Amino acid sequence: MTNAVEDVIEIQQLLAKYAVSITKGDIDALLEVFTPDGTYSAFGEAYRLDEFPALVESAPKGLFMVSPPLLDVRGDEGTGVQNLCFIDHASHDMRIGYYNDTYLRTPDGWRLRTRAMTFIRRNGEHNSGRPHSHARR
Repeated sequence: MTNAVEDVIEIQQLLAKYAVSITKGDIDALLEVFTPDGTYSAFGEAYRLDEFPALVESAPKGLFMVSPPLLDVRGDEGTGVQNLCFIDHASHDMRIGYYNDTYLRTPDGWRLRTRAMTFIRRNGEHNSGRPHSHARR
């Protein structure tokens, strides 16, 4: 059994792997941070892992900068919120917001079960965004 400090560090490293992997375009490493039934939600929809590569491919590329997460870990499950600042590599335009996450301890360590994006708009509104241009199958 691990203690709470070890759990927090492992989850922080998991989320760092998410940010670095998506910044570098390493989709295989990105998928490793999720449970097999994990989902990513944004743009008003939840995407399964088999849909995630096409979603990432259609999204703008750039730098994902994240804060340390605010975590609530209880046994083998947890929740958290993590701030995000995305900077487009070509224009340097920014998008800001935060992720609402759920985590699960698996035999392979902590993994994201769900990750939901909330954008913070210039008008101060917080929302999941407009439907994405990604074509779902």
